[in-house]
Amino acid sequence: MTDGLPPTTLRIGLPSGSMQQSTIDLFGRAGYKISVDGRNVFPRIDDDKLSAVLFRAQEISRYVVDGIVDCGLTGHDWIVENDNEKEIVEICNLTYSRASSSPARWVLAVPDESPIQRPEDLEGKIVATELVNVTRKYFAARGVKVNVEFSWGTTEIK
Repeated sequence: MTDGLPPTTLRIGLPSGSMQQSTIDLFGRAGYKISVDGRNVFPRIDDDKLSAVLFRAQEISRYVVDGIVDCGLTGHDWIVENDNEKEIVEICNLTYSRASSSPARWVLAVPDESPIQRPEDLEGKIVATELVNVTRKYFAARGVKVNVEFSWGTTEIK
């Protein structure tokens, strides 16, 4: 990428949105000060060898693969969702979230009183999710045919 930065500058993709502040805090604990001005997607870092860009966490692995950034912080789930497992090297597992230091989990959930008790009980049903590819792989591995539809967030209420 020809962005005018010296070739020795490490370009990092950082998550915007709900993970932005906890990511900035994580860098702060490592001794770096990151400043974001309003809606500017190019935060300042107090190290001239680092350059950052804010992206949706869902997009970061694709931008690493495409060479737009050298590395990035995103979830393993988004690497799998974007089918980037072969092109991405996961260096470490940083257990942090916007609300806790526990790892995030994606779950298949139904109400307590639901007749659906196992994934196989969803045969022929519609499953709404943000992780379409991950969900398709999950059900395909179990031989369960479902119609997987995309849904942005708060899927559990739809």
